[in-house]
Amino acid sequence: MGLERMRHFVSAVFAGSLRGALAAGAGLFAVAGMAVAQDGQEAVVVELYTSQGCSSCPPADAFMGELAQADRVIALSLHVDYWDYIGWADSFAQAAFTDRQKSYARAAGSRMIYTPQMIVGGVDRVEGNAPDAVVQLIGRHLAVAPNVRLTLRREDGQVVIRAVAARPLPEGAQVDLVRYAPVETVTIERGENAGQVMTYHNVVTLWQKLADWPGAEPLELRADAPGDEPVVVIVQEPGPAAILAAARIE
Repeated sequence: MGLERMRHFVSAVFAGSLRGALAAGAGLFAVAGMAVAQDGQEAVVVELYTSQGCSSCPPADAFMGELAQADRVIALSLHVDYWDYIGWADSFAQAAFTDRQKSYARAAGSRMIYTPQMIVGGVDRVEGNAPDAVVQLIGRHLAVAPNVRLTLRREDGQVVIRAVAARPLPEGAQVDLVRYAPVETVTIERGENAGQVMTYHNVVTLWQKLADWPGAEPLELRADAPGDEPVVVIVQEPGPAAILAAARIE
């Protein structure tokens, strides 16, 4: 894809125009990992594995600010804890996020994990800061017709979840609830990024398993979701593997 065509493709994706994105990105292969946003439009989950102590991460953190504004992208920043030994303990890091990144590596048959690393749709791994590659992958995922429809609504401090599969899911799926802080600013005093004032976007504060769903009958459940933070629900093949659907309530 030439530079000018790529620019049109990027603009179309981030303008929220599925038709324009597909026209600009014609010829891209379709892959698994489709998600469905709350309003029924196609959306793709992008997970960034990052750390306040990683000198290579700030450009990817900045790119997440762009992804967070895209209507058809659910961008999630997960801070890992394995950089903390350098001299600065990441204030958002959770060992559970490191474990999730390791699980992706095992599922891909790899022994290596990286920061920064983006996982697109639960299946595509992008090491380093590679916006063009991520945008192309988003376009590929947008081109796949969804099998699972997912809707959410808030009710009395809970989220009410309903999922329906057009075809039974051979491996079933796991249903997770995610909470995040839309924007956080941190002054880093030590480590590789000492002296920088960093702004982070869609910082995950909670990633909680809710249920295993066989995927034959419709799913209906409730989960506690107090407070004002956005709520994301993700339906994902075990592995972890393809994200079949995701929805968000701001």
